[in-house]
Amino acid sequence: MSGGGNTAYGRKPFERSKAHFTDRITADGRDGWPVAADRYRLVASRACPWASRAVISRRLLGLEDALSMAIADPIQDDRSWRFTLDPDGRDPVLGIRFLSEAYDRRETDYPGGVSVPAIVDVTSGALVTNDYERITLDLATEWTALHRDGAPDLYPEALRDEIDAVMADVHEDVNNGVYRAGFATGQEEYAGACARLFRRLELLAERLAGQRYLVGDTITEADIRLFTTLVRFDAVYHGHFKCNRWKLTENQVLWAYARDLYQTPGFGDTVDFDHIKRHYYRVHSGINPTGIVPLGPDLSGWLAPHGRERLGGRPFGDGTPPGRVQAAEEVPARGRP
Repeated sequence: MSGGGNTAYGRKPFERSKAHFTDRITADGRDGWPVAADRYRLVASRACPWASRAVISRRLLGLEDALSMAIADPIQDDRSWRFTLDPDGRDPVLGIRFLSEAYDRRETDYPGGVSVPAIVDVTSGALVTNDYERITLDLATEWTALHRDGAPDLYPEALRDEIDAVMADVHEDVNNGVYRAGFATGQEEYAGACARLFRRLELLAERLAGQRYLVGDTITEADIRLFTTLVRFDAVYHGHFKCNRWKLTENQVLWAYARDLYQTPGFGDTVDFDHIKRHYYRVHSGINPTGIVPLGPDLSGWLAPHGRERLGGRPFGDGTPPGRVQAAEEVPARGRP
């Protein structure tokens, strides 16, 4: 199952449980974890939308040199997220084969599964936090001393109430909505989740028809959270999760909005469509028992002009775009359009 908190599915309606490890890494270190360069390692999966939020935020804020990153294999097994993409199947910094080892060093027999994103203390090898809701907000607000010059303000204080309200609706009906539809065990449950999902998408399209970004005239945390679901929509949610009232490419506003973000440095250059498709279609054996990964959809449209510059907006506010992706973190060609 994708990360971002533990998940439960079966006979009961889909539920996404809260993160179990909610320590925060802060400027003042009040939880015992002060912000410091090279002390922590972000463990993520490019397949997981919840982890991808952290990957995008880290890149936009220029934290690559301060917070190292491990990318897990998109295919999990019963021992959790694994580091089979690395030489000898071990993370080169943490020296572990499975993310569960970092969890066990923090707490043995803890209640819940092993999820990404996760931040691990490099010295002890123990998990610090898997609080997917809080990690990116803290990267934006607590790690400011380590931000790159020109880093955008992804959670501007004056707009936080509005950002929080938008994110709450997106989380409930879109980010979680696709999972409620995909893991529904009854027709009525599925139909309700699907109706809420597409109604929210229609409302978001109305909002975005006259403004370039969700809140204000710059990219914020709200855009990151919506993008990570939209970028997976046609590739997996439309077919695999039966969210098929219409495709993203069939909604003029949302498709242009998603392309605009995808073509913005820090967004599309973190997306690996190969990891996304292989994870969902091969790991969710209850939905796709054959494990067959579809050949489509055609990804070339992600690079087509979007035309949303006409709405104005300043993607990075008073800041600047991030620089080129570090060579070690480039998405392989097979994962790009």
